[in-house]
Formats: sequence, structure tokens, C-alpha cells
Amino acid sequence: MITVYSDEHQRHHGAAELDRGRLVPCVEQPARAEAVLQALTAANLGPIVPPDDVPIDILARIHEVGYLHFLKTAFARWQHPGDALPYCWPPGGRRQAPPPSLYGQLGHYAYDAGTPITAGTWEAATAAVRVTLSAIGHLHAGARMAFALCRPPGHHAGPDYYGGYCFFNNAAVAAQAWVEAGARVAILDVDYHHGNGTQDLFYRRDDVLVISIHADPAEEYPFYWGHADERGEGPGRGYNHNLPLPWGTGWIGYREALDQALSLVAAFKPDGLVVSLGLDTYAQDPIARFKLTSDNYPLLGRAIGTLNLPTLFVLEGGYHLATLGHHTVAVLRSFVLQAATS
Repeated sequence: MITVYSDEHQRHHGAAELDRGRLVPCVEQPARAEAVLQALTAANLGPIVPPDDVPIDILARIHEVGYLHFLKTAFARWQHPGDALPYCWPPGGRRQAPPPSLYGQLGHYAYDAGTPITAGTWEAATAAVRVTLSAIGHLHAGARMAFALCRPPGHHAGPDYYGGYCFFNNAAVAAQAWVEAGARVAILDVDYHHGNGTQDLFYRRDDVLVISIHADPAEEYPFYWGHADERGEGPGRGYNHNLPLPWGTGWIGYREALDQALSLVAAFKPDGLVVSLGLDTYAQDPIARFKLTSDNYPLLGRAIGTLNLPTLFVLEGGYHLATLGHHTVAVLRSFVLQAATS
């Protein structure tokens, strides 16, 4: 197993996020990736390599050019102490074009106040894209699996919006790169929160199957996406599947949804699989309400491994630092062991 990692992620370190009316320390922090790196190193699952200096022009085929320009320049335009956060949003949805004011643009492109733009956000987020593309490159070269140890995460980032700690959609970048190489691709999102950005990016496409197992948006972030009746539009109708689960879901209920998801992937007959690997399904995660235990993560990796597909795992959420690395290793190791017997 090959892991691709860049310490450029450390350049994005938000100080605070707005949570239920309070400014609190950001839970999405550099220590997350460092905990996973430490656990992977100790587990000796395979080489850990830096990303190649690959071009990232693919971003303009995933995200809108105006949005990319905004992210690249926002902090330099901010010119205030602290991180850039929005404080005003357009009522009833966005206007077609963003306003000239930076403050208006922050509210235009962001859909929450929990995703600060810092001095190093652009560098960290583009490094995560290079991590992802380099990992896909190893799969193109014949590897059966790879792990993109990405930070910031990506699955909440849409065509022209950010939020949920995400700026560029790393999983979507991976899928797009695979499609451009002639592959048929499935994305399986196992993060606690719905991958709304991934859904929006492929909602009208039939060349990428998107499946998400997540907390019911009737009671959980991101609230406005992720319902079971969101099945895609136009040519994408039937290629988007949401499997929302209630608060308190443990392994039995989760495994039922996982089996359904794996059956959908198998029926699609993809050439490759991208897994948005969120570990915030853990019972003690500070911002989630599922009840998975440490014993469940090897079962998750083993189940995904039964598909016997070339697979890229991309790190998404997971905020219980004491177990994040352990659970990541548990999924990856079990996948490797299952793949070896398939």
C-alpha cells in the first residue's frame, strides 16, 4: 500500500469557527493528519511518499474559475487580524454573480461560518490536490490501492462553494482524473456527514456513481443535501444514491447500509473506486452522533475490500484525535488483507 502525504497541510491552521453562536477552536486542525501519519508509520503498512510536482489544472474542470481566483486571493485581500470568515449571506439563495466586495464574496462562496480562510489555506489545499493526483498516478501505474492523506478534507466543496472545512474536492479530483484516463468510477463516501459537494459535482453525470452513507440531513449538517430522494438529474438520474441514517446508528444499522452501497457499486461495474474515508462515525467523535466502535473499522475495510477493485482512499473527517490514526490504519490494513485473498 502506498500513502501520499505532504506536510504543506500545516500551513492551513484555522484559529476559530462559529458553532451554535460561539467562537470555538477549530476541530479541523493539523494534528489530525499528523496523528494519521504517526499511526501509519508505526503500522508499517507500506511506503509513505511525498506528492509529485504535478500540474493542478484539473481544478478548473472541477471548480469554477471565479471560485478558484477568489480562494487564491481572498486572504491577501482580507487585511485584518485573524482568519477570513463570512458574516453576511444572500437571502433566498445566491445572485448569479458575486459582488465586488470581499465581504460579500465570502458570503457568496461560503455556506457556513466554520471554515476559515487562513494565510496558508491556498497552499495547503492545492498540496492536498497534488497528494490526490499523485496517489491516482500510482494506481495508473498498476498499484491496487493507495491512500491520499489529505488535509484540508474535500467532500463538502462544490463547484463554486466551500464549507465543512473543505475548499477543493479531493475525491472529485481523483474521480475526474480517473475518468479522463478512460475509467468508469464509483465514489463511496463513508464520512458521518453527507458529501454534498461531491453530489453536486456529479449530479448530472452518468460516468461517476456517487454513494454516500451519512447522518440524516433532517437532523444533521449539512442539512440541505443528502436526502434519499436525491437521485441525480438528466443523464445523472439514478447515479446518485444517499443512504441517510438516524442519530445513534451502530454497526448493525450501518452494515445494512454498507451492504446496500457495495451492491450498488458492484452493479455499476466500475474500473476503480474512490473512498471518501471519514472516521467521524466513531461513537466518541466530538461533532458526530453515530455509535460505531473501534472493533467496527476493520470490518469496514474488509467489506470494501470484497469489491476487489483498484481503490483510492482519500482522508475526509474524523476528529477524535486519540483514535483517528488507529481507526484509519484499521480500515486500510483490513482492506489490504481482504484484497490479498480476493
